[in-house]
Amino acid sequence: MGRILCIDYGKARIGLALSDPMQIIASPLKTIKSHNIEEAILLIQEEVIKNEVELITIGLPIALSGNSTAQTEEVKGFISQLKNETSVPIEEVDERLSSVEAIKVLHKKGIKTGHNKGEIDKTAAAIILQTYLDTKNFNPNL
Repeated sequence: MGRILCIDYGKARIGLALSDPMQIIASPLKTIKSHNIEEAILLIQEEVIKNEVELITIGLPIALSGNSTAQTEEVKGFISQLKNETSVPIEEVDERLSSVEAIKVLHKKGIKTGHNKGEIDKTAAAIILQTYLDTKNFNPNL
């Protein structure tokens, strides 16, 4: 069984999280800072190969109302480009409030988040991925 990579996409930084080989536990992996989407995709592809990833999940930022936003459309554009550049299946995951939850988790750990946006991004990716894993493991038909 391969690992699952989760992406929390943002223009400035991209948070990455990785599941364990049994696809039970998500852990923050790293934050990517890239100058353009092409570079970001290359860095993601390196992680896919290095970590034997069999599935990529990407947090889709949907407004609390359930509507798409400008950020939603930007992430969908990124997903489209990534799908053209990789053979690994990609699934979109609702990421509402993941960054808020990440900040809470980091504060509980005593980590200051003011100047540490990279920690927020990779922690948010881990939260998105853990939610996905919990749902998948609870309902294996997904």
